[in-house]
Amino acid sequence: MFSQRSVLKFVTEDRHINYALDDNAELYVIKAFYPVIEADRLYDVLFHQLSWQEEDIHIFGKWVKVPRLMCWYGDVGTQYTYSSVNHQPLPWHPELLAIKETIERQCNCIFNSVLANLYRDGSDSMGCHADDEPELGIDPTIASLSLGADRRFKMHHKKTKQSFTINLQHGDLLVMGGACQQFWLHSVPKTKAVTAPRINLTYRQIIIC
Repeated sequence: MFSQRSVLKFVTEDRHINYALDDNAELYVIKAFYPVIEADRLYDVLFHQLSWQEEDIHIFGKWVKVPRLMCWYGDVGTQYTYSSVNHQPLPWHPELLAIKETIERQCNCIFNSVLANLYRDGSDSMGCHADDEPELGIDPTIASLSLGADRRFKMHHKKTKQSFTINLQHGDLLVMGGACQQFWLHSVPKTKAVTAPRINLTYRQIIIC
């Protein structure tokens, strides 16, 4: 299922798990990218200071509530559209910008925006999808930081239906690259076992026209 190939280059590789998938898809997890004390601080600041909002999205011909809270931050011009909803970026929060710069140094990548999700408990979720919107370009690199409660992150191959699950914990960083969005779907399923909130920050590079 997994190969040892690596295209994305990290500054330090002693803590990262390389899942390097078939089809030139790449998936990495850096455990405890932020240690507990700093992860606790970031969680508290972002939980209380980000502009969380409940949104409606258009799915299968009808508008439904998104099962989590969300907000979009980024550089001027980094608008992002999915499920018929256009998101205009809020100005960078200082902590989001600092996290971005730390991840960029580690992953040798550049990001200009971030989608923040707040899962209030295990009843909040993310449906099975790929981050393949046109404004992300071909084979985007997406860095996803987890803060708060542990949640399962499921990967599903679009053609073979192969699947596996990663347990993302407080302070972990997951990075998807290569052809990951072409061939794999991902989701955060509901669970009755989780009663605490989780913040997820997914950093992206939006193509500005």
